[in-house]
Amino acid sequence: MITQFISLVFAGLLITGAVSDASRYKIPNWLSGALLLPFVLAIAVNFPGWTGLGLHLATGIVALVLGMAIFAAGWWGGGDAKMFAAASFMFGWPLGYHFLFYTALAGGGLVLVLIASRHLLPAIPVLARHTPGTALAQGAPVPYGIAIAIAGLILLPRVDLLTTF
Repeated sequence: MITQFISLVFAGLLITGAVSDASRYKIPNWLSGALLLPFVLAIAVNFPGWTGLGLHLATGIVALVLGMAIFAAGWWGGGDAKMFAAASFMFGWPLGYHFLFYTALAGGGLVLVLIASRHLLPAIPVLARHTPGTALAQGAPVPYGIAIAIAGLILLPRVDLLTTF
């Protein structure tokens, strides 16, 4: 029962981050911090041993460094980097590698959808009037929190909180 609760909280936080990024281009700091709570609860429910805990912590730290590098390159916002790192703690190794792969894959798909939508919308005047200030506006940033959430939701069923932790 507790593992389902932990998974539900984690999924809800991922979705909240995606919605916030899509609607405001902002992932609040409290959300990244809150994404660590399911990880802490999972450890409290079933301690993975020092090696397992170390692998989860190392995965999160490597994800933070990678996210900061991507942010420094200007490809992500700071909220995206923090959300990615915070979620990575839950996945540990080797699922952390899969999380990176699925995030990149979902991000590429998101970019393709946005590019196609941005080119098609001007041809539909009714829709074109409603795009300013949204991700569909020409030149708008990509709300990468959506891709991070998609990747996390895809992988969440593979995190067995009773055996992984």
